[in-house]
Amino acid sequence: MQTFTVFNHAGGAGKTSLTLNLGHELAASGLRVLLIDLDPQASLTGWLGVTGVTPEQTAHPVAVEGRPLPAPVPVHGLHLIPSHMTLALAERLMMGAVGAQGRLNRALGMVQDHYDVVLIDSPPSLGQLAILGALAADQMIVPVPTRQKGLDALPGLQVALREYREVRPDLDVALYVPTFYDARRLHDREVLSDLRAALSPLAEPMPQREAVWLDSTAQGAPVGLYAPGSPVHRDIQRLTRELAQVTGLVYAGGVA
Repeated sequence: MQTFTVFNHAGGAGKTSLTLNLGHELAASGLRVLLIDLDPQASLTGWLGVTGVTPEQTAHPVAVEGRPLPAPVPVHGLHLIPSHMTLALAERLMMGAVGAQGRLNRALGMVQDHYDVVLIDSPPSLGQLAILGALAADQMIVPVPTRQKGLDALPGLQVALREYREVRPDLDVALYVPTFYDARRLHDREVLSDLRAALSPLAEPMPQREAVWLDSTAQGAPVGLYAPGSPVHRDIQRLTRELAQVTGLVYAGGVA
């Protein structure tokens, strides 16, 4: 089992879209995939069309009480540990609790024979839930918008990663992913050039194709179900191949 936390402390980087669609693409290729929504805003949960979630179904009991993972929700060939707004309360309850930040890592150790891949959607923060997700990861996937705000977020990202490595020296970034890229804009091209100079390994940029992303989200379906074979779906397949190449995941989906 390989565990990846999709992390950027700045909001609007594309974390949830990547988590959902990478997860679905890997599951469609035959891997057993678990998604964990650690964001109290519950965007991943909502985008998968999962409603009526109770706090007991979330990572809250894991983070606060050290319990095992709750039973996941099956959806679109994936398993999901959903989120709920009350997960925000775990931030306060984890403060000062010895070992709390490693509880998700320990809980995942109990299900390592059940899954091939775990993808954790981290909240856009540097709080306790973000640490919980980071310390549960084997590697991080870091989306970075090809905007000035993406560059502005890099120092904070590097500081956070250094701090996480104080506890997990082996924690590394599997892939940085430029997001919302529009090659027609000079600004985007300049930012991409800066990212290529500063970050490694860096994926090819994910183009900004908003209509399909937004419409698939509104339908509560991954792009691979909503618009299979579309340019956006091919973008996702290409990114999945890149992730597989740098991590050793077995992925045979898409075209070369």
